[in-house]
Amino acid sequence: MTSQLPFDAEDLESLRAMAADCTRCHLYRDATQTVFGAGPGDADLMLVGEQPGDQEDRQGEPFVGPAGGVLDNALRDAGIERGRTYVTNMVKHFKFTRRGKRRIHQTPNREEVVACQPWLEGEIAAIEPSVVVLLGSTAAKALLGSSFKVTKQRGELIPREGYHVTATVHPSSILRVPDKYRQQSYDDFVSDLTAVAKLLD
Repeated sequence: MTSQLPFDAEDLESLRAMAADCTRCHLYRDATQTVFGAGPGDADLMLVGEQPGDQEDRQGEPFVGPAGGVLDNALRDAGIERGRTYVTNMVKHFKFTRRGKRRIHQTPNREEVVACQPWLEGEIAAIEPSVVVLLGSTAAKALLGSSFKVTKQRGELIPREGYHVTATVHPSSILRVPDKYRQQSYDDFVSDLTAVAKLLD
């Protein structure tokens, strides 16, 4: 990560309060609210997704929609207590396009990712996790570079100053897999998280 924190905050509550009024990119105009991270401030494990979805935007909490259900189940099956993890997203506002009454997810662009990056840097600095797991290509490319490919490099353990980073698929991708492949995709996801659990032991 190359951007610098544009604010002076050393604790999560200060970061959360400042992020609530974030206007660093245009996404705040249509989103219901900023969706900041959630979890204990001393978590050893941080999970970083792409951006809030429709339910997250409405409820103001990360990973409470369908993908969050997949994540909850996978964490349980991997032997990781979600209550002891800190979950957040690379981008803190929901990016979408309207289709009738539905709000359809849109992938954040580089400008939006860069605008939000200081918030994630602040979360990592405040929590000091042992392991950061990047869920999906948006988060992986933001922290590990545009050449990083989750499909080829998932599970690689990459050292950073004070912690390790690894990447796997986003749980929402499992929901999009054809039925006959979904169980295998889920099992592979659990396997990635199980490897992380062993690192934390």
